Amino acid sequence: QVQLVESGGGLVQAGESLRLSCAASGSIIMFEAVGWYRQSPGNQREPVAVIVRRATTTYADSVKGRFTISIDYGKNTVYLQMNSLKAEDTAVYYCYLLRGRATSWGRGTQVTVSS
Repeated sequence: QVQLVESGGGLVQAGESLRLSCAASGSIIMFEAVGWYRQSPGNQREPVAVIVRRATTTYADSVKGRFTISIDYGKNTVYLQMNSLKAEDTAVYYCYLLRGRATSWGRGTQVTVSS
């Protein structure tokens, strides 16, 4: 099973940007789905940006136009570029990979946006 390690979280002010990285321990060229989820205190984990079978990219309505997901297949790394951050983007962000029947999650990286 592929191991995922997120990085790039931190404390920023509203309006600033962050780029999250998710490094995979193995190749992610073939996958059913890969993406980013987030969870804030008291809320369920929710999808932020997901790529399905390298064909379809879906963003949560709340991040459309501000967040961009991308993949560097040579580095086995998934990125989430987050611009114009808002206080409501504060959460732990998790990387997710579905390959075959195997699901992998990272441990998460904290993003805190101060208003």
